[in-house]
This record gives sequence, structure tokens and C-alpha cells, in this order.
Amino acid sequence: MKTKNFLVSAAIVLAVTMGFQACKPKGTQSAVSGNAAEKTYVAPGQYDEFYSFVSGGFSGQLSVYGLPSGRLLRVIPVFSLDPEKGWGFSEETKPMLETSHGSVPWDDLHHVQLSKTDGEYDGKWVFVNANNTPRIARVDLTTFRTAEILELPNSGGNHSSPFITQNTEYVVAGTRFSVPPDGEKSDMSIEKFKENFKGTLSFVRVNKESGNMDIAFQIETPGVNYDLSRAGKEASHGWFFFSTYNTEQANTLQEVNASKNDKDFILAVNWKKAEEYLKAGKGKKVSNVKYAHNVYDEHSHTSKSTIKNEVIVLNSAELEGLCYYIPCPKSPHGVDIDPTGEYIVGSGKLAALIPVFSFTKMQKAIKDKAFEGTFEGIPVIKYEAALHGEVQKPGLGPLHTEFDGKGNAITSFFVSSELVKWNIKDLKVLDRVPTYYSVGHLMIPGGDTKSPDSKYVVAFNKITKDRFLPTGPELAHSAQLYDISGDKMQLILDFPTIGEPHYAQAVRAEKVKDKSLKIYKLEANKHPHFANGEAEARVERKGNKVHVYLTTIRSHFTPDKIEGVQLGDEVYFHVTNIEQDWDMPHGFAIKGANNGELLVMPGETQTLKWVPDRIGIFPMYCTDFCSALHQEMAGYVRVSPKGSNVPLSFGTGDKMTTK
Repeated sequence: MKTKNFLVSAAIVLAVTMGFQACKPKGTQSAVSGNAAEKTYVAPGQYDEFYSFVSGGFSGQLSVYGLPSGRLLRVIPVFSLDPEKGWGFSEETKPMLETSHGSVPWDDLHHVQLSKTDGEYDGKWVFVNANNTPRIARVDLTTFRTAEILELPNSGGNHSSPFITQNTEYVVAGTRFSVPPDGEKSDMSIEKFKENFKGTLSFVRVNKESGNMDIAFQIETPGVNYDLSRAGKEASHGWFFFSTYNTEQANTLQEVNASKNDKDFILAVNWKKAEEYLKAGKGKKVSNVKYAHNVYDEHSHTSKSTIKNEVIVLNSAELEGLCYYIPCPKSPHGVDIDPTGEYIVGSGKLAALIPVFSFTKMQKAIKDKAFEGTFEGIPVIKYEAALHGEVQKPGLGPLHTEFDGKGNAITSFFVSSELVKWNIKDLKVLDRVPTYYSVGHLMIPGGDTKSPDSKYVVAFNKITKDRFLPTGPELAHSAQLYDISGDKMQLILDFPTIGEPHYAQAVRAEKVKDKSLKIYKLEANKHPHFANGEAEARVERKGNKVHVYLTTIRSHFTPDKIEGVQLGDEVYFHVTNIEQDWDMPHGFAIKGANNGELLVMPGETQTLKWVPDRIGIFPMYCTDFCSALHQEMAGYVRVSPKGSNVPLSFGTGDKMTTK
């Protein structure tokens, strides 16, 4: 009977969803605020108020927009190859995409977290997650480049990630799919899910100075799916909260079998207690894992990938006081913590209400042992014992909640395509506005900090339909900017996005812009193949490897003529941009190279590997327009048969040097 009731409910939800997706709501044009253009206009030569860092979803990249203009400022390659910037193509960046599975050239980037100090964004780093092959990456906000990627063992999917504590002590990741722990015993029947599959939560330590990451410990938990997570703050600092679903522990047809229970759980983790257990030696050292740790060095402009084989694991069922479950209806997606750290909002995507839990009441329930039982050894707190209250009839399909810093929360509703504002304490709905269409995540600048900026909220919508000019079967995903400075939310801008945005975060521009690097100083370049000026440009042969130490400056290469390369050689172009002027990159490409271009910043060295597949003359040229004589910034490489007596020679102008 329960399954039948669920199927009826699912049919209703599906019908409503299809209705919202197929029909254009009335008044879509009039929903825009009358002075929208004035509120979003950024005059030529002026800067936006905010940097907004937006996940690229299945693009595997991170995009940067200005707000309120919605202007795209940059796409930062992270987990996916990017031929435009040479990411994953240059010899220096290839190691950044290494994993324990080998080189993985793509991933699914879902969530974004800005580093924090005392619960506020500090403008140092952005952390992002890889959902498919579990990894966490750190982007440096002085260079707007990926500085580090850390793979996560014992995980299957990495969705509740990379959420951070209020002083960036830890970046935390929960496995989306429970799996058997890594190792020789992981080969087992899928039908053994309930007995042998486990959920792993990874706590990644962050060095406060360098930002470098390492896995401090993992917590082994029951085999359920972990969806999203948030760190406690202020009153709840020291705790972490994870939304879970599939407490049925289904392994097939999950749309039905993982949605039968009226309530799933929010898992509350006392990470301060975990530190105590680690100090007391209660962690188990596991050495049968394998994971990659990739780091980019901005001084040498090179990266290194290291395979590691050890983690420390804490068992949640064995260690008292480490973990507690709070029942939460129904298949909760988001779990969000208000600016005070007192209120914990669960968003059950199949529920018709929003439960709000109290950290104070949760603590009392733990002290009083107000439990309704255990789930695989973990105490389950009574729902009413932790409940602050419920927002009644807020909308259909609640997903995510952000906070405006004025005592209110704004929640996204996928099925009813709207944002709904409600008061955290009295749980009354205050306002609602439509989104176009089927909103997923939403974002308020600073919405997960102690002091949110109550000026804008951005809705990241899953369905675009008629919002933009048609571009074939696939349309860019729509982001919509709302003014929330008054009592009523007002739509003021639509703008297209890269890939499929999930979460985003925005920080005031002044916390980042003045730290932004303009050039790499030549005197600080530690690249092993750095050419410090044209006098050091040269070509050298080492067996069948030919190393070209090439410099670029407006508007020529040195050298720009190379002969003596033979079929079967591996040619490495080590390109140093000797410009010392901001916004003056140079590109490099050669005919027939089966990779991408190089895009080399002022003062930087990058390397392109080329294996010619035929004899002949091969043009090379600058791919980034740099001057009025950009077209003339080119050269030639001659490739002769293997064993040819053509000597290795190079030059620029009339002078040729023979090796």
C-alpha cells in the first residue's frame, strides 16, 4: 500500500512538473521590475560589485561572472581539458588531471565554496568538487587558476562536497553513492548493499598559509546516499550536517525504492569529538587505498602528481558521541545553517513542508537521550525533540535555502518554479516570486556566512524554454537575478551560463580584486626550461627529444626558424613570454599538433609537446592577438626524414646557429 501511495504522489509531482515545464506562466514579461536596467547597469569602464563563482556542472569548469551585470569575466578550467588555455594539454598541466584511474579528462563540477575566516569570506581560495571521479580542487584567487586537486578514496560520487568550516579548518566531502570500501574485498555482489556498502565522509585539512590540502581523516557511516552538507557556525561551530536519502538502502530502481520512507535523515557529526578520538588513537590506519594528490607550483609553473596509499578511518557506530541522525521528510536535498548557527533547515524535495531544527534543542535531546532508536548503531534523535518548527505549505519541491541576514530565509522550489521568502523564527511565508523555469540552486552573496549581503539573490534554473533566442535542441541554462533589498523580491536580470550551474557563491569585489596577480616576474621564474631573454633562446637535442627554448614578445618568436628536426622526434616547445606588461599573453600553436594551444602569461613558461607525423615545413604562430603586427608573429619548423644529415639549426632574422 505504501508503494502504491508513493506512486500516486509521484504521478502528481510529475504532472505538476510537466505542466510548469510545458506551459509559459502568464505575465512573464511583467514580472520584471520596471527599473531593472538601472539596477543592473554597470557603466563602461566601471567594475561590478561582486565576483560570482558559478559551478559549470557537466562542463567540469568554474565560471566567474560580475554582479549585478551578469557579465562573464572568466572560465577557469578545473577538471576538464581546455584547449583555449592549454589546460591538460601543456606538459605543465597534464599532471593536474591524473587520478588513481589514470588521466581523467572530464568531470562534473557541482558546488563552490569560498574560503572563510571567522565565518566570513576572506578572498583567498575557491574550493570545488568533482562529482564523478571523487575529487576536491582549490582555485587560487590571486591567479584565478586551479592550484591543487585531491582525489578522495572510499567514495562513489562526491556530491555533498566541498563544504567548509568557518575558519577553513576542513573542507568536507560525503560520498553520494555508498560503496564497499576500497581494496581487494570491494568485489562483491550489488545485492549485498545493506550488509557491506558504506558511506564515507572525508575531512580534508587545509593549511592556513599555503592552502595545501590533505586528508585528515574519514568517517565510515551506514550505507546511505549523502546529498549535501553544511558546517555549523557560531553556536554550532564544531559540528557538520549532511542530508541523506535512500535510507531504504535500495540498489535498483531508486526513483521508487529509495523514496518509500516518510522520513530520511540529517546526519549531525561532531568533528571536534572526532579530533579527540584521533588524538586518543581511535582511528584505524587503512593502507589499501590509492588516490592522487596534484599540486601546481606558481614559481616553477609546473605541477606534480603523487599517488598516496593511506588514510585514517573513524567508525561512526563504534565511537560514542561522534554522529547522530535527525529524521527529516522526505528525501532531503539541501541542508542549510542560518547565520547564527542555531537553525538547521532541511529541504525534503518530496515534502510539502520545510522542517527547521534547533541546534540548542538537538543538544538537549542528546543530553536527555531523547532517541527513537538507532540506525546501524547511530542514535536517531526524536523528530519533535530537535524540531524548531515547520514552514507549512511553502511550495512544491523545496531544494535549497540561503539567508538574507535580516532574519529571513529564501528557499528554491523546483516543482512550483519559485523562490519563497520566510521568517526563520516564526516560520511565516513573507513573499514568493516565480522563476523561469524549475529553479535548482539559489545564491545570496555571503548567504552561508555570518553576515549575508541582503542585496541580491540569483536563481539557477534547470529549464530555459523561451527565455533566450533558440539555439537548436540545447539552450544555455538561465540564471536570474532578483533584488531583495526591499520587502518584496524583484526580478531584474536574466543571463545565460556555462554548462549546467548547480551552486555558486559571490563575494564583494574589494575582497579579491586588489590581490589579483597582473604578471609573473621574470626574475622569479623557476621553470627548469626558462629562457631569460632572447639571448638564452636555443634548440637542443637529447637523443630523439628536441627541446626548443623559445621566447615571445611583440611581435616575434626567438627562434622563428628551426631545421634539423627528424621524423620520430619528440619536440618540446618551452615557451617563455618575456613581456612584463599586464594583459599581454601570447599564444603558441604549430600545424598538426594533436593537442591544444599554449596560452602563456607575461613572465611565464609553458611547454607544448609535438610529435610530427610527416616530413615537410610546419608553420607556427601566435594565437592570441597581441599587436598590430600579430599576423607577422610566426615562424617555421622543417621536419626531415629519420637519419637525415640536415643539421639541427635555429635562428631569428639572418643569423642561424648550428648545433
